[in-house]
Amino acid sequence: MHSSTEAHQPKPSSYPRYINKEMSLLEFNRRVLAQAKKPSIPLLERLKYLCISSSNMDEFVEVRLARLYELSRDLGALTTPDAQDPKEVIKNLLQAAKNIVEDQYHTLNNILIPELEKERIHFLRRNHWTEQHNQWITQFFSESLQPVLSAVGLDPSHPFPRVLNKSLNFIVSLEGKDAFGRSNGLAIVPVPRSLPRVIKLPPEATEGENDFVFLSSILHANVSRLFPGMTVTGCYQFRVTRNTNLVIDEEEVEDLMSALRGELSGRQYGGSIRLEVADNCPRNIINYLLDRFQLDEDALFQVNGPVNLHRLNAVPDMANRSDLLFPPYAPKKMNTKRKSKNPFKLLKRQDTETLFDKIRAKDILLHHPYDAFTPVIDFLQQAATDPNVLAIRMTLYRTGENSKIIKALERAAQNGKEVTAVVELRARFDEDNNIIQAMRLQDAGVHVVYGVVGYKTHAKMILVIRREGDKIQRYTHLGTGNYHHITSRFYTDFGLLTANPEIGNDASKIFQQLTSLGDTKNLDVLLQSPFTLRTSMIEKIQREAENARQGKPARIIAKMNGLEEVTIIDALYEASQSGVKIDLIVRGICSLRPGVPGVSDNITVTSIIGRFLEHHRIYYFLNTGGQAELYGSSADWMRRNLWARVETCFPVIDPDCFQQVYEEGLAVYLNDNTGAWLLQPDGSYRQKQDNLPPFNAQQALIDTYTRTKQK
Repeated sequence: MHSSTEAHQPKPSSYPRYINKEMSLLEFNRRVLAQAKKPSIPLLERLKYLCISSSNMDEFVEVRLARLYELSRDLGALTTPDAQDPKEVIKNLLQAAKNIVEDQYHTLNNILIPELEKERIHFLRRNHWTEQHNQWITQFFSESLQPVLSAVGLDPSHPFPRVLNKSLNFIVSLEGKDAFGRSNGLAIVPVPRSLPRVIKLPPEATEGENDFVFLSSILHANVSRLFPGMTVTGCYQFRVTRNTNLVIDEEEVEDLMSALRGELSGRQYGGSIRLEVADNCPRNIINYLLDRFQLDEDALFQVNGPVNLHRLNAVPDMANRSDLLFPPYAPKKMNTKRKSKNPFKLLKRQDTETLFDKIRAKDILLHHPYDAFTPVIDFLQQAATDPNVLAIRMTLYRTGENSKIIKALERAAQNGKEVTAVVELRARFDEDNNIIQAMRLQDAGVHVVYGVVGYKTHAKMILVIRREGDKIQRYTHLGTGNYHHITSRFYTDFGLLTANPEIGNDASKIFQQLTSLGDTKNLDVLLQSPFTLRTSMIEKIQREAENARQGKPARIIAKMNGLEEVTIIDALYEASQSGVKIDLIVRGICSLRPGVPGVSDNITVTSIIGRFLEHHRIYYFLNTGGQAELYGSSADWMRRNLWARVETCFPVIDPDCFQQVYEEGLAVYLNDNTGAWLLQPDGSYRQKQDNLPPFNAQQALIDTYTRTKQK
């Protein structure tokens, strides 16, 4: 007998052909939040996952949801790839988002805080403050908070202030009159971002070693001090999330950097999308805030706790409880191919063999974060000082602050090398930093360009041109991830260092495209968006389908961050119907619907959530009758990557590197049964369960690299 819920679920064959990509993204955030509930994960790491899920939700609202609101103003427009009415999609997304947010606060209040208390880590509520607590907190407010807080009374001469995107604010209801006889009754207290949202009490203020108070609690307890002579009748926190999408007509602007800097100054005041308020906020004040921000009821999120959970990410460091964190892992500082005779190792001062000699002898594969990012920096630093190096060319999408990469490029230019940097100014939320880095490079004499109008440069490439005797040798680094020294510690990515002449020649052609004019699309081995990558992937998928139809073995394994490009999905559906076994490892968005009878029976979609952020893009094709093919890429199978970005996709040719990428980038994840989630035909995910012993792919790689490091 079926439940009423089961009875109303559609049959698999009646599911829409594609999953809505925004709803799929929310499903990813559910999986992240689920990590915060896992007893097998160290407790403070679980708190970090909660913070990540909160940050993810912020970005979802200010980018994805904001874009749908923009689309909904276009009459007749439909979402892609699922072709739905944007207004209906927004309604469904808001409800799903509210469910996730409610789950976030339930996880904090009912799971994490009680378990933290068992470990003597306390978040002290106001009604539990002792006299000792109160004395210190009152002094802290007077000395550290009150001088930087500016309460704004609301009256005709003090209009409602401009509220920054995602900033913490309090709306205060008052009785009485101020020094000028005014009695409007409402005030706003904006809280500067420089103030911590969680304060650890010092030993003189408390008995516990890890006692914390929320900034909001301190302000609630002392807010009356901001309004002397008046009576505070209510104080309620709120936060507004705004549209942070930048709108720049690149065809019309003469200077992209100047135009972008102008847009960035207004990003914090974009259109309102969401209002978060404390759940004890009275209805009349909620209505007042909704009206001020021109939002309807659907945009209201009432929360039981601090309105920005992401700021709790400061607690693990302040708590100083390493026993409640993942054991530290130091990346391996040499190439990690266990069974090969790969000669690469970090150069020592007395080593006369250059890194270029090592690369020329054999391709070098780096698997981050298990391998250190240091060799990539060494590659550039040696190029900067090597008298035989003539030129360095590099794409920069994200680098981070105080980047050794930037310093190496500056030094190379100062040493007289011809240095070209293709800096993508429009890397989301890194625009400010990229502008600063571009200006630094220009000041050092680096030739800086910003790519191609209308196309983000997302490729990850370094090309070093070196004179060796009477010939020119090209050395290339190609990667699946950014040249960012911080994210390389917790993003999984492959990087290939090679002296392969065909790869070097193709990289040179791509840099020529990016820095000058001319039609140089004829590449030998690299695939490139927006020209050959999509069509080549489809051809390889179709080749597997044809092999299956002929009764030959056929196999596709692909790992990526997102999949929603329709022509790729359709090709995979066709291949599945032809009998190709297809395993997709997709961390985030997936619009392909697996396991639908007659459509995608032979396709499985696995999402891995773990200690590190899965970031590889790897594409494997069995290619029966020929040599199996394996590619690393900067591109996901997303429309933006395949149509609107400059991307590269490189073959892994060296047999040892091929085997390592296959084993460590694909096979190990298909065996994971602890961090793996399986996409269902209805678009939901369930954790993978089998009768095999527990196996965690990331931990297995950590263990393997740790063993080889100790040898």
